Amino acid sequence: MAPGLLLAAVVALGGCTASGPSAQDATPAVASAKASAPQPTETLLEVDGDEHSAVGSLPEGFPSDLLPVPEDAEILVSTLQPAEGAEPSTLSLTTLSLNLRSTLDAAALVESLREPLLAGGFAEATPTQAQPGLAAPTTFTRGGGEMLVVGGLDRDGVRTLTVGGRLSLGG
Repeated sequence: MAPGLLLAAVVALGGCTASGPSAQDATPAVASAKASAPQPTETLLEVDGDEHSAVGSLPEGFPSDLLPVPEDAEILVSTLQPAEGAEPSTLSLTTLSLNLRSTLDAAALVESLREPLLAGGFAEATPTQAQPGLAAPTTFTRGGGEMLVVGGLDRDGVRTLTVGGRLSLGG
């Protein structure tokens, strides 16, 4: 027998001793690993979140006057926190996001935000080139570095709308 084949046979046979764990011993570990895997009905988002985010609702202080949630919409997750480097005691920028799902078409969703934002002194700018996969993308800006970016995904008759950016919430 060639030395390489002999070595392979010794290694293979060495793993078949009675002193090692049997296949029966491994079965409970595999079964318990499968039992702890997430089930399709479980949520992937933590319901408690952190102090700046909320799952299924708006965090305290969220500017719903500027970003009203359409009646038929389901809030997926939202956040509201001081912008990086901002001093909490001053009139500084706040970072926010809003993610919701709705059966309204993309134009109606954007329109539900357009009116209050324009009335609040924001200017709208639509992208000059199409953004693949996004329905009705647009940006709203206001002086002092305030900017909100709006975009939606359109899948199977349901829209997921995302708004993110920075606002001055004024103390």
